[in-house]
Amino acid sequence: MKIFKEISLFIVTFILLLHSIENSSYASPNIPTQKTIKVGVFLVDLSNVFNSDLKKSLGELQKESGDKIQFTIFDGKANQSVQNADISKELNSGFDVFVVAPISSNEYEVSDALNKIITAKHPLILFFPTTSSLTNIVKSYPASVIIVGDTEQGGNLEGELLADEWKSHKNTLDKNKDNTIQYIMLKGPSNNLLTLDRSKYPISALNNAGIKTEELFSTFCNWQRDCAKTAIESEFLTFNGKIEAIISNNDNMAIGAIEALQKYGFNKGDSSKYIPVVGLGGAPEAKKLIDQGFMTGTVVQDSKLHAKAIYEVAINLASGRSPIDDTDYKFDGTGITIKIPYYNYAK
Repeated sequence: MKIFKEISLFIVTFILLLHSIENSSYASPNIPTQKTIKVGVFLVDLSNVFNSDLKKSLGELQKESGDKIQFTIFDGKANQSVQNADISKELNSGFDVFVVAPISSNEYEVSDALNKIITAKHPLILFFPTTSSLTNIVKSYPASVIIVGDTEQGGNLEGELLADEWKSHKNTLDKNKDNTIQYIMLKGPSNNLLTLDRSKYPISALNNAGIKTEELFSTFCNWQRDCAKTAIESEFLTFNGKIEAIISNNDNMAIGAIEALQKYGFNKGDSSKYIPVVGLGGAPEAKKLIDQGFMTGTVVQDSKLHAKAIYEVAINLASGRSPIDDTDYKFDGTGITIKIPYYNYAK
């Protein structure tokens, strides 16, 4: 009898234990960890200050996210063929989102690569499109968005920097006393959206401020410092003291202009031998020249703000959500473009 009771007790205990294990297995399911979002970022040229800073900012956001997102950066080396080859190679590499900053202003050189991404149904962030035609390519693709600096605002801010300088020191800057700024314009690539806006809006801002303008000379220097330096060295002698301002589409060319002016003894600290130079980008070297009083000002294109937009939009696209869900971003009138603001830097 005693043995029977012990056997019965053992059976009951075993059944209870088995039931407990079964319940606990349902109560604590083996939930898989969240998949890391993989983003391929195809940039123009990592030797460019903004692009290298953007890469660094994306890396910092990746680190802060833990395993939430992973950015793989590709250097286009300022060559559209290199970028196109990279995109074609990586189409089946498992990226959840493609971020493409086109290099060429020739839409035919870029469109094939973009169409390959769209055909493969990969979510796409078009970063600083070079032409309006590229905007139209992605406009009808639901899983796409455009992120760009607010180029109209950037151009206006550049014009405002020069307007403030002109109004403050007009007596010395208006060399021929005709109440008109005679300027040289250093431009990026021809037919590029950035070039068009950064050339148009500084002048409209000056005119809106009641300042008359006259272009002495302009040249397409494709963002290149050496080209700008050579151009200003040549035109400085050609215009023989008539140059009253230099407006540059980016800081790199503005720095080249400063180097040329300093060769002739200008912009080295003597207020009587100073020609205002404004740029755009916020490059550290440009800020240093501004702090030294050799350059008038720059419009800052903040890599951290652009990286944050790429990060937040990429997460939404990879999750099948609206690009601007749970963000502070808004689309402009195109319904597909997010514009990142600029701000001025002056002494």
